[in-house]
Amino acid sequence: MSTSTRTRILEVAATLVRESPDGDISTRAVCEAAKVGAPALYRHFGDKAGLLSAVVDHGFEKYLATKRERGETTDAVEDLRRGWDSHVAFALDNRNLYRLMNSPAMRTPPAAALESHRILTGDLERAAAQGRIRVTPELAAQMIMSANVGVALMLVSRPATFDDIEVSRRVRDALHATVLTPEPSREQSPSAPVDAEVPTAAARLSALLRKEHGAGLSTAEAALMKEWLDRVANA
Repeated sequence: MSTSTRTRILEVAATLVRESPDGDISTRAVCEAAKVGAPALYRHFGDKAGLLSAVVDHGFEKYLATKRERGETTDAVEDLRRGWDSHVAFALDNRNLYRLMNSPAMRTPPAAALESHRILTGDLERAAAQGRIRVTPELAAQMIMSANVGVALMLVSRPATFDDIEVSRRVRDALHATVLTPEPSREQSPSAPVDAEVPTAAARLSALLRKEHGAGLSTAEAALMKEWLDRVANA
C-alpha cells in the first residue's frame, strides 16, 4: 500500500509538472490530485524539493535507460556526438522537466543528472584511451556537459530567439573540435606539432593507467603519475 501511494503521488506530480505553464507546482495541488493528505507526501518525499527531485529522476529514467542499453560502439567519438544530440532531443520533448532538472531551486543534484555525467565521462575515457582527446576526461566532461546543458536550456527556454536546432550541432562540433583530436587519416602528416601531440599523449596515458588500475604502480605512485599526466594534458 505504501509503495502504491508513493507511486501515485509521483505520477500525479509528474503530470502536473508537464501540464503547468511554467513547470511549477504546489504540494497542495499534488495532494488534492493524488487524494492524499500532506503528511503522506512529506513522509515519502520529505519536502517539495524532495518531491521535485524524485519527479526529475522518474521522468529522466526512460532517457537514461536508452543510454544504458545502447551499447558501446568502437567509435567513442561517434558515441559522444549521439549522446549530445539525444540530450538535446530529450530536453525539447520534456521542456518543463528539463528546466526543473537544471533549476537553482534543486538544492541537491538529481541522481539522473549525476548518472548522465558518469556516462559522458565513460565515453570520454574510452576516447582518451584511443588517443582522441586533448585534455583529461574529467575536464572534457565538464566542458561538454556545461555547453550541452546551456544549448538545451536556450532552445527550451527561449524558443523565439533560439529557433533553429542547427545551433546545437554547430556548438557541438565547435566544442568537439576544441576537446577532441582530428581522426587520423592516411593523408595526415606522420609528424604532428609537438604542442598538440604531448597533451594528447598525456591524456591517453592517464586514461590507460586508470584502465589498468595503476599498471604495477603502488597506489601512491599511480596517484602521483595521474596528477602529473593530467597537469600536462590540461596545460
